[in-house]
Amino acid sequence: MGEEIAISLKNVSKCFKRYAHPVERLKELLLPGHSRADEFWALRDINLEIPKGKTVGIVGRNGSGKSTLLQIIAGTLTPTSGEVQVKGRVSALLELGSGFNVEFTGRQNVFFNGRLLGLSQKEIEDKFDEIAGFADIGDFIDQPVKTYSSGMFVRLAFAVAVNVDPEILIVDEALAVGDIVFQHRCMRRMRNLMDSGVTTLFVSHDSGSIKTLCNSAVMINQGKIYASGSPNDVIIKYMKLITEAELGLAPPEEEERIINNYKEHDNTATPQKSHQQNLVKVKATRRGSRKAVIENIKLLNHLGEDTDGEVGIFGFNEKVTLQVDVQVYEPLQSCIVGYFICDKNGNELIGSNTLEENCPIGKLEPGTKLHIEYKFNLPLRPGSYSLTVAGAENYTAMTFDWIDNAMILQVLPPDTGKRISALVQQPIDVKVFHQEDLALQPDIK
Repeated sequence: MGEEIAISLKNVSKCFKRYAHPVERLKELLLPGHSRADEFWALRDINLEIPKGKTVGIVGRNGSGKSTLLQIIAGTLTPTSGEVQVKGRVSALLELGSGFNVEFTGRQNVFFNGRLLGLSQKEIEDKFDEIAGFADIGDFIDQPVKTYSSGMFVRLAFAVAVNVDPEILIVDEALAVGDIVFQHRCMRRMRNLMDSGVTTLFVSHDSGSIKTLCNSAVMINQGKIYASGSPNDVIIKYMKLITEAELGLAPPEEEERIINNYKEHDNTATPQKSHQQNLVKVKATRRGSRKAVIENIKLLNHLGEDTDGEVGIFGFNEKVTLQVDVQVYEPLQSCIVGYFICDKNGNELIGSNTLEENCPIGKLEPGTKLHIEYKFNLPLRPGSYSLTVAGAENYTAMTFDWIDNAMILQVLPPDTGKRISALVQQPIDVKVFHQEDLALQPDIK
């Protein structure tokens, strides 16, 4: 039996009308049939099904249509065409203070929003202390909302959204506001809701949150679904699209330009025919300006042996050597090359770079070749991981080459006999003192 669908969109499109002057809108009302507006299609033919209990991340550049999509699902916007079906009570935090009356106090807004969401007066009264405690804004709960800071605003709005027993929770970039303690509190609460079976739509520019919280992800670009799938795969495609847009050139054209440039600088050199073909371990995804190119990557075991096959297998806490070869095609004022070991969701667990490890690389001319080695341990719990390698001139410049999934590696279980494990395995020194021991030896720390 298939999964129950909580949200279904079929061929959904949304068109907004844009008028050059306000009077044009009035003329159109008085003279129907004579449109004086330009049409802007924020969404085009969106088809999407979200199973009940799943958490889906929505990513995309500003203006791509993400917020419009969420407003249609929440019911605050009507689609121009298409069919929308939403099953369950929706609690939406679409933008800072949406649904709040700034003249009301925080307490009044809690009851007002609760009633809008279908709760009875008694249900809101029973939940009020929990909402107020989560928001943690003190006496300001009885002050007009217009006196709130942006952080206080979002605290109360989020507290209401997550404490009214939603069946579908929609959060649009709201967690970017607020202090770090509150952000951790929000993440824990969202995890609890997800674990309890609440269907969640989560929009964020924080790729780490998308990869950590979500079961799957959808990327919206120019009003259409550009990619969907696992969070890590979608985030990689998203970052690649942003990089290509910033470069203003299609990758094949850019690669050909750089190779031709390199030939002009050094006629004796023969650049590789295709940089993509050099990374044969797995299907890598890469982006960058290609001023320099990472042409070879090896991960050696503690014996200095290269791993065979598409997946490297290593023992727990084994010391490995990562070798990276870089070919320079255009002048670089400086150079930083680094790496990350990532979990299956794409979260970075281990990583560093040449600059942080006190190995600065200065100015480089076309034709220069670099061979870089990193030695580090793998104190990770058993499982599969991926290797990301990247290079740039400096921290603020566009990367010249960024390779996700350059290699897949498997870490074997440690021979500790322990029945529990965390994400990182480390030796632990534990001491237990009885109260009488502390009384006899007050200097024990």
